[in-house]
Amino acid sequence: MTDGPIAAAADGVIARVDFNACAILLDDGGLLAATVRGRLMGRRKALGNTVVVGDRVGWESSGETIAIVAVEPRRNTFARRASGRLPAEQVVAANLDQVLVVASVADPEFSAGFTDRVLCQAEHAGLPARLLLNKIDLMSSVHAEARALQEAYAAAGYPVHAVSARAGTGIDELRRVCRGRRSLFIGHSGVGKSTLLNALVPGLDLLVGRVNEKTGKGRHTTTAAILVRPEPGFELIDTPGMRAFGLWGIESRTLEQAWIEFRPFLGACRFADCAHAAEPGCAVRAAVDAGQIAARRFASFHKLREELEQESTTSAPRRAGR
Repeated sequence: MTDGPIAAAADGVIARVDFNACAILLDDGGLLAATVRGRLMGRRKALGNTVVVGDRVGWESSGETIAIVAVEPRRNTFARRASGRLPAEQVVAANLDQVLVVASVADPEFSAGFTDRVLCQAEHAGLPARLLLNKIDLMSSVHAEARALQEAYAAAGYPVHAVSARAGTGIDELRRVCRGRRSLFIGHSGVGKSTLLNALVPGLDLLVGRVNEKTGKGRHTTTAAILVRPEPGFELIDTPGMRAFGLWGIESRTLEQAWIEFRPFLGACRFADCAHAAEPGCAVRAAVDAGQIAARRFASFHKLREELEQESTTSAPRRAGR
């Protein structure tokens, strides 16, 4: 770990952000606590999306103060709709290689709504995604459901990993697909994401603790995204367990583009504005009937599309009245 004043300007990767305090992970594995130069923030009082986990930044030191002075252009971002009444973007992390959605079949039961939201947001961002079905040690009571989930998402084109953090099942393979990549882990509250990450990287709590210390947060709390590098070329971003996930930049009319198994059939419907519901000559619905698209994924698409349409209707008066 790097300690004391640093004389020369250098760069590094943002490992955590808390208001105006950041932890910078250096190429040699050292960590620095830093603030953000005011000119980067403009008139904003909070950082917002100015600097996020995964950003490559330039920093300078002045005595014992270290300040971030530049943020390199991002090659990609993964975002969600921020909580609050008015629509706003929250960039979760930047410069990613893949997104891994952690879900469980039981305790808690699988949430198609949450899982499909994250997967289509990753697709919208142009990021490869994988589905991790955790707690397969509990599958004896839900074996049929677990098998159906694996088949549905594999058929859609997503790599599916059946893992058990407690039993160690599938951990070696998961470690293999994460090495050489920067991976964002995201999951619904209670699915065992933290336990899975600790099985994947023994001693992860110590790495997270080092990052938390730099921003003054509790060592064992996950209240913000945290990037750790267990070894060169192997970077994991942990995120807090989420109860809900709001889409950003995706509307009801463009949602079909983020459902990857629909793509071979889009443009083949009888009507150009086909909603893939009850219209005659719908190629997507025909693919569902033929077993080429999983019925559960098709149902999830329509449920989410209805939610987006409702959100658009209820938010329109507020936007018009501003």
